[in-house]
Amino acid sequence: MAETSVTRGPLARLIDIRPGEGQALAWSWAYIFSILAAYYVLRPIRDQMGVAGGIENLPWLFTATLVGMLALNLPFAYLVKRMPRARFVPVTYRFFAANILAFALTLYLAPPEWGIWIGRVFFVWLSIFNLFVVSIFWATIVDVFSNEQGKRLFGFIAAGATLGAIAGSATTALLAKNVPTWGLMLCAVVLLEAAVFCMRGLAALSARLHAVPGSGEAAHDGQDRTIGGSVLAGVTRTLASPYLLNISLFLLLFSVTSTFLYFEQAGIAKNSFSDRGAQTAFFASVDLAVNVLTLGVQLFLTGRIVNRLGVGFTLALLPAFSVLGFAALAVSPTIGVIVAFQVLRRAGNFAIARPIREVLFTVVPREDRYKAKSFIDTVVYRLGDQVGAWSFTGIQGLGFGSTGIAGVAVPLSVAWLLNSLWLGRAQDRRRASPDKDVVAPAAEPLASR
Repeated sequence: MAETSVTRGPLARLIDIRPGEGQALAWSWAYIFSILAAYYVLRPIRDQMGVAGGIENLPWLFTATLVGMLALNLPFAYLVKRMPRARFVPVTYRFFAANILAFALTLYLAPPEWGIWIGRVFFVWLSIFNLFVVSIFWATIVDVFSNEQGKRLFGFIAAGATLGAIAGSATTALLAKNVPTWGLMLCAVVLLEAAVFCMRGLAALSARLHAVPGSGEAAHDGQDRTIGGSVLAGVTRTLASPYLLNISLFLLLFSVTSTFLYFEQAGIAKNSFSDRGAQTAFFASVDLAVNVLTLGVQLFLTGRIVNRLGVGFTLALLPAFSVLGFAALAVSPTIGVIVAFQVLRRAGNFAIARPIREVLFTVVPREDRYKAKSFIDTVVYRLGDQVGAWSFTGIQGLGFGSTGIAGVAVPLSVAWLLNSLWLGRAQDRRRASPDKDVVAPAAEPLASR
């Protein structure tokens, strides 16, 4: 009865939710809320530490992040190979929680002169952490929800991420000047443990969710089997699939252009604020503005946009906006233009591009949802950071400034737009003509206990 009343109540006015989906949606919200709140408590700390360590050193930090991503992917793939989801997801989250406790203890005990190097290590670590924990969340969501459900619900689920990001960034913005950094880190540890609890609650509903009429999937026996396969499958299967390679290209182009804007923002913060607490508060305030805007789009527009435009044209919205934004930056490279572009672009990614990109993984085998997806979301993404960071440094070294950055970013965004349209057509073909080598069998068990 409660489920029926929920799906017929105010929630149904926002999204196309069907009986049997309400509880899973609530667990999904709580799960991603906890993850993003933890990250956004830590993100302004990372940004301030990156600035304190010198903007000229950021490319080296991005290089270290890529190396760290490569080093961590193999152990994660081994966990996926040997353990069911009910075990490898908690192990991964608790590993990162232990890391946060170690950073908090180090900051509490270390002398002030260690601050720069602790900050650099933390910058690299958090840049690895955020992609891994969010990628695992979306892999679980893709594993639990069908393609049809994803188009209806993923945008709304992403709103839970935005609420978590708002809560995390608001907490840091309010407390950063009065609460020590190690104290903020302890909050993130508690939130990660809450995420483990929510993941288990969601996975327990998987069998029931796939029995929902119109979900596009059949019911299964509810066991969570070990995925198996090769430790290197994330790499080999990505390189062997044109579809996965084009998803990689989508993320690579997004990452390169995002890095350009991130470096511009870091320069603005360093030149505008001399106090470290004020810098941290500035980064948190930008995050807060992004997330408030994102929430409104996710609640009221994302589902309607993808239903009207389809996956391909919806994915193309962000690169199309990026073409216009970088062109505006070339004409008027001012602080106002950069900040406005950054806020609108990040909101467009979180509200529209990110949840719809996850729909692309609903038509690949289950092994690819964890291994290939993890490789793409972490290594490929950070490879884009690396390309963007050193390209930015090279362009600045040649004396071209913001205009030169925009001149490179515009054609990259055009290529990204064409890639988005190709992905939309490829996803439609896979969904319409499923093949045993393309789509995981509907009867494969997905639920955890």
